Amino acid sequence: VQLQASGGGLVEPGGSLRLSCTASGRIIFSRSAVDWHRQAPGQQRELVASITSSGSTNYVDSVKGRFTISRDNAENTVYLQMNNLKPEDTAVYYCNLRIYRSTVWGQGTLVTVSS
Repeated sequence: VQLQASGGGLVEPGGSLRLSCTASGRIIFSRSAVDWHRQAPGQQRELVASITSSGSTNYVDSVKGRFTISRDNAENTVYLQMNNLKPEDTAVYYCNLRIYRSTVWGQGTLVTVSS
């Protein structure tokens, strides 16, 4: 199983981006949970948002009301819609997939929020 994260880029404060995390390979995607993490320069990796196989979601307090995690099982993809972005959201964003006792990580995608 492989994960491909995409959608990062440069955006001005107040702007929006949508990140995608797509799984490929032999997997029943609908049974997985998926997390988005981020790591800013010089800081530890932080769990940003999670979505379970049943669609329940959780967010770190700093992004509540601004970020939305969702999934499209037909496309084997989880999205992270990020609105009202702030400079402190600048980081490399990573997704990981958890299924049964396995965890798979994707590569990161860089989000830069700057004017």
